[in-house]
Amino acid sequence: MGALGGPGVARALEGGENSKVFVEPERELPMVRDADVIVCGAGPAGVSAAITAARAGAKVRLFEWRGCLGGVWTAGLLGWLIDFDKPGLTAELKRHLTERGLNRGGSESNLCYDPEGMKLLLEELCAEAGVMFQLHTKVSAAFKEGNRLTTIVTESKSGREAWRAPVFIDTTGDGDLGALAGCAFEIGEAEDCPCQPMSLNALLVCKDVGLLGDFVRYNETAEEGKSNSDKKDLFRAEIERAGHFPSYSKPTLWQIRDNLLLVMMNHEYGVKPFDAAAVTAATVRARAELHRIVNGLRALGGGWEGLQIAATAEQIGVRDGRRIRGRYVVSAEDLKTGARHEDGVTRATFAVDIHALSAEHNKKAGYTNRGIKTQPYDIPLRALLARDVEGLMMAGRCISGDFIAHSSYRVTGNAVAMGEAAGVTAAIAAATKRLPHEVDWKEGAAKLAAMRQRG
Repeated sequence: MGALGGPGVARALEGGENSKVFVEPERELPMVRDADVIVCGAGPAGVSAAITAARAGAKVRLFEWRGCLGGVWTAGLLGWLIDFDKPGLTAELKRHLTERGLNRGGSESNLCYDPEGMKLLLEELCAEAGVMFQLHTKVSAAFKEGNRLTTIVTESKSGREAWRAPVFIDTTGDGDLGALAGCAFEIGEAEDCPCQPMSLNALLVCKDVGLLGDFVRYNETAEEGKSNSDKKDLFRAEIERAGHFPSYSKPTLWQIRDNLLLVMMNHEYGVKPFDAAAVTAATVRARAELHRIVNGLRALGGGWEGLQIAATAEQIGVRDGRRIRGRYVVSAEDLKTGARHEDGVTRATFAVDIHALSAEHNKKAGYTNRGIKTQPYDIPLRALLARDVEGLMMAGRCISGDFIAHSSYRVTGNAVAMGEAAGVTAAIAAATKRLPHEVDWKEGAAKLAAMRQRG
């Protein structure tokens, strides 16, 4: 065995230099046991879970592999909040965004925001709650005692480190922790992943947004009577006029502030988010497409004169990752019937939103609801509880559900609400030495209501 944290001595399986398998040497890792709840992934669900658990009295560690909190909100430059008309942290975030001048408006449920300002806001909220968060740190292994998750291992510039806690929450989006812990999962519509496409967003700078009002969502200079769907179609027509049919046939522009815009106009099809080589190739293709389109628009002149890319997202946006199997599977039938549950942690209202699954589909329609009319439906706590591993919860788009249901609940307003539910449940479980599945949601709901009342 090597020294603490050291490299040890490598050995290969039989076959020596010709072996296709490398056996990592055993080594000792520093172990940290200072948290009641460990949250892996600091996207919308993760920061919400961490803040809520900390406010509920738990000592919380939050790990994020990117260089900022917020996930798709910030590193992914999403710029758009959906299904956000809910109590609790969603309302609190909207209030803060408005007070800081970071809210571009829209409606109570859907609004545009400044991604850079969101980074600072989330850092301040986590620090204020006492969350111990660490960036540039990725969960790389999970270990159980019997069927209970007890320890994770992270990789960072500090090397490999082990962390132990009574309760863990997977908010990685792609279900990384659940998969590492041995949970069953599904992805896409079938095993070979005809899954929803990825999109690389970008910030753009224009000379005068007033000249582009007919193409920009929620822009006060837009001509009366043009719907957001109209604006998408007009924007695509301009892209086509510049000589390119976009891989996302419903391209969308938002105004962040002044002459700073945010754009979504790219699809990358059939890419599994846990295939690093495929995600790399998709990112490279996407960035090249964004530059081709922007260069073409700029060449048109007029309102597009001087248009340039200020930044592309740090990470390509993923819609479809692992869905970890839980103690309940949210289904298409739940959406159709408007399911109600005693342990319902939030009520989702967003429609079925399946983006084109291939370039051919995209030519016909950028997205579809497959004829399903969604009724407001409950997401139960059981869908946030891992079926195969004890001591593990999920929140965000990696919860337990089928392909159709996932296309509705995956939006970030629901992710925040699920994060709050997981956070308060985890805090109660840790404080009372119970497993999360042993906590009745009535306890969690009461605790959450009391916390909200206190402000």
